[in-house]
Amino acid sequence: MMAKNILSIKNRGALAIPGAFNAASALLIEKTGFEAVYISGAGLSNSNGLPDAGLLSMEEVARLSSFIMEATSLPAIIDADTGFGGPAEVAATVRAFEEAGASAMQIEDQEFPKRCGHLPGKSVIPEALFVEKIRAAIDARRSPDFLVIARTDARATGGLDEAITRAQAYTDAGADIIFPEALESKAEFAEFARRVPAPLLANMTEFGKTPYIGLDEWGEMGYSFVLFPMTLFRAGMKAMEDALSELKATGTQKGLLQRMQTREELYRLLRYDVDEQHGRKG
Repeated sequence: MMAKNILSIKNRGALAIPGAFNAASALLIEKTGFEAVYISGAGLSNSNGLPDAGLLSMEEVARLSSFIMEATSLPAIIDADTGFGGPAEVAATVRAFEEAGASAMQIEDQEFPKRCGHLPGKSVIPEALFVEKIRAAIDARRSPDFLVIARTDARATGGLDEAITRAQAYTDAGADIIFPEALESKAEFAEFARRVPAPLLANMTEFGKTPYIGLDEWGEMGYSFVLFPMTLFRAGMKAMEDALSELKATGTQKGLLQRMQTREELYRLLRYDVDEQHGRKG
């Protein structure tokens, strides 16, 4: 069954979409009341011990994403990086992700191998080639409710004007949502929004080139969606590192108990009824 069109769930202002790196993190996103989930390429790669460099195959991303989408009813955006190849591979990716139940797929105009969007040294493919990828994605989808998100990394390579020019071309090619990556000020994001007539998505990642901008401010500038792709992963990794340091130093986990999710809380999150599983009541 086709997942919900994410454009239909936007109410007023900008919609916050946290990133999930596995099924359990997606369940937490749903439990706390968010309305959509982002399956981050960085999150999937990093949680499997890999850098965010497009090293997972399309099949691996589809399989890892399927666990997340099976666990939650939230509409999901899958990060497809550069689309795993040329237009033919992009088309195959759309068919695979749509069949798996994704609501949207994001592709970017970087050259392969890609780099994290907030690192130096990026390069982008010719605009015309990325337009071909967008058109291939649009032609491959079975339902218009499956959305194609076009990300441009051209701010780092040619400045804001190039990013805007590319975004306008990607909109003309049929992209449903435009994603400007790694703009460097609120003024740049506002200018981008004024000149690109399309639903817009922003990336509010930590420790990057983009300043911290609040959700209300994004909505006021005209952005429909704001990703928080690595917030859960980074917070979780820091908490685990701190817990390991304390365990190593003290030889006991007693001091960590108040910072842990309890067994009962985990079982409720997983919808795991222990008594039912063992045929007991009460």
